Amino acid sequence: MSAPNVSPVPDRGRRAVRPHVPMRPRWLCRVCAGPWPCQPARLLLLMDYRRDRVALSIYMAACLFDATADLLRQNPNPQELFDRFVGWTARPLR
Repeated sequence: MSAPNVSPVPDRGRRAVRPHVPMRPRWLCRVCAGPWPCQPARLLLLMDYRRDRVALSIYMAACLFDATADLLRQNPNPQELFDRFVGWTARPLR
């Protein structure tokens, strides 16, 4: 006699992490609709690049380059865009 086909009990304590990715051209988060990179996106990026903060800065600089053309018309303050996309990557973790 074979064993009954029993499905494993799902681990209810763990949730799938939805990626907080940008929606262009407004650069808003597809999950929470906040300005991307939103706080959850920053946390996930810090975890992904925890061993290479320089690579994180380079990635975010590339995002800034892409976002500048889209957002500069809406927000003519380049310093604010820099802080939003790159400035936070150099700050120490709290």
